Amino acid sequence: MSHPQSYELLLIPDHSRTRTGAPGRPLRSAVVSATGETGASGYPRYTGEGMEADIDPETRTVEAVLVDGEELDPGMSVHVSDGMRPTG
Repeated sequence: MSHPQSYELLLIPDHSRTRTGAPGRPLRSAVVSATGETGASGYPRYTGEGMEADIDPETRTVEAVLVDGEELDPGMSVHVSDGMRPTG
């Protein structure tokens, strides 16, 4: 199975969700590229711009993530951007 080579990730505070349930403005974004490795979650690993994530390529769900080498603070989440199509 071929996996996308890159994604844009968005760091979003969960408390900023709008009344429609959609996430608010991202605090940070990063383009991550495939490392060719599989993460502990079993999904392909991507890194770049201070973020390291395991991403399920079928659902585009971030299954595990580190930001600047740290786990996410409570109330924060990382999502794959809808604005950038994966490459590869």
